[in-house]
Amino acid sequence: MEDRLARARWVRQHVFPHDLQMRNWFRKRGISEDDINEAMQEAYYRIAKLDEVEPIANPGAYFFSIARNFAIQRLKQLPVVPFETLSEMDSAHLGMESPIDETVHIRLSYDKVRAMIAALPERCRAIVELRKVENWSQKEIAQHFGITEKAVEKQVWLGIRAVREAWRKGESAGEARLEAIERRGMKR
Repeated sequence: MEDRLARARWVRQHVFPHDLQMRNWFRKRGISEDDINEAMQEAYYRIAKLDEVEPIANPGAYFFSIARNFAIQRLKQLPVVPFETLSEMDSAHLGMESPIDETVHIRLSYDKVRAMIAALPERCRAIVELRKVENWSQKEIAQHFGITEKAVEKQVWLGIRAVREAWRKGESAGEARLEAIERRGMKR
């Protein structure tokens, strides 16, 4: 009983945080919700069956590889599968095995975009987060807020435009700072 509780805590702490990211990754590749659920369930099941989990250095990558491999096996059993779907899944690593500097850059960029989204007006921010982060449909968001789908579309468009503009301004400011530093260095 104690081992099962420890395993559940380990899964909650090290594996479950990757669940939504993996589901979204599968969705972006056109995998059906039923197949996603089956792949995820299989991955959780295989981790539950392991004798030990402590030797797993990167639980998120391990979990992803189990789910991805299961999904690939399922897709290969289908009579017709778009080649792009299989090749994308076969070569994907979800960035969990990337070099540390790339991972840090991605994380900093993500944090920067999240801060830009947080700076949007309240309703626009909430709609952009639901659509782009939580992956809700326009219809679900419209029903949630009691507005039209067209209003949702416009709020998402305005929010994304504001984030892009803020990103561009940030890059321009960074380039200007670098140029100023270089000019000061040349004067010395």
